[in-house]
Amino acid sequence: MRLHKLACEDQAAETTPIAAEVLISGTPQTRVWVTYDAPAERLCTGEWEATPGKWRVTYEEWEYCLVLSGRCIVTGDDGSRIEAGPGVAFVLEPGFSGTWEVLETMRKHWVIRTPA
Repeated sequence: MRLHKLACEDQAAETTPIAAEVLISGTPQTRVWVTYDAPAERLCTGEWEATPGKWRVTYEEWEYCLVLSGRCIVTGDDGSRIEAGPGVAFVLEPGFSGTWEVLETMRKHWVIRTPA
């Protein structure tokens, strides 16, 4: 099949806390829905939801994000910074390291592509 509907209502969410070793503030909880997974193509998509908090992140993959609701600030160790709310899209590249801060419970669409 070459056409796929990406529907969260068809999926059970995986709920997880942010790991203590990367947590900076808050007690954020996340829920993840994987809506498409193509391991041979190193591509997957889904939705992610998180409650307020701040934590460290390091990326080994590309991630495209489109914020659906809520607000966040993503800050790189190099000083780069994106404040995002509904309708804002951005890309994180492999090698990005910094912090992810959820200001208001947020939800985003995501597409992840892992390097070869």
